[in-house]
Amino acid sequence: VKMAAWGRRRGVIGIRERGPLNSTDCYIVREIYNGENAQEQFEYELEQALESQYKYIIIEPTRIGDETARWITVGNSLHKTSVIAGSVCLLAPLAMVPEYARYITLPVGAISVACAALYGISWQFDPCCKYQVEYDTCKLSRLPLNTLTSSTPVVLIRKDDIHRKRLHNTIALAALMYCVKKICEICAV
Repeated sequence: VKMAAWGRRRGVIGIRERGPLNSTDCYIVREIYNGENAQEQFEYELEQALESQYKYIIIEPTRIGDETARWITVGNSLHKTSVIAGSVCLLAPLAMVPEYARYITLPVGAISVACAALYGISWQFDPCCKYQVEYDTCKLSRLPLNTLTSSTPVVLIRKDDIHRKRLHNTIALAALMYCVKKICEICAV
């Protein structure tokens, strides 16, 4: 709150004070049924909007919106699982007795590496991985939601994911190196 007030005093426009979005910022996949191939048309429109890198994409059709939100949720879950499991793998030896730590670190290290690899194979090059489902009512209030025919649209916001990819890849690589080291120590005994 203090930062927002400070920004207003200095003449900086805050998020809540911004006007309506430009037409290039937002794309709406409308739920208009024109024949038998309507679902394919919705999917094509969504694919084009993702590749055009709009800041916001509003998806009216319930089925494709739910599928897209689930796909993003699965990708987020893989990312978080990779980071948490890798962190546990790397930090558990500091908190546990060394003889028992390997029973925790090796399995969670493998989970971290597997999740990072699956994310890299399935999500890394998908244009959908650059988007998150938007729930912030302040940001949603700026969007033209009053023109929609659907009462439950899915709103996607484009976010840079380079830092999150670096984070889970770095942690998973460190977990992999730790696990390989521990396996070599076990095999050498």
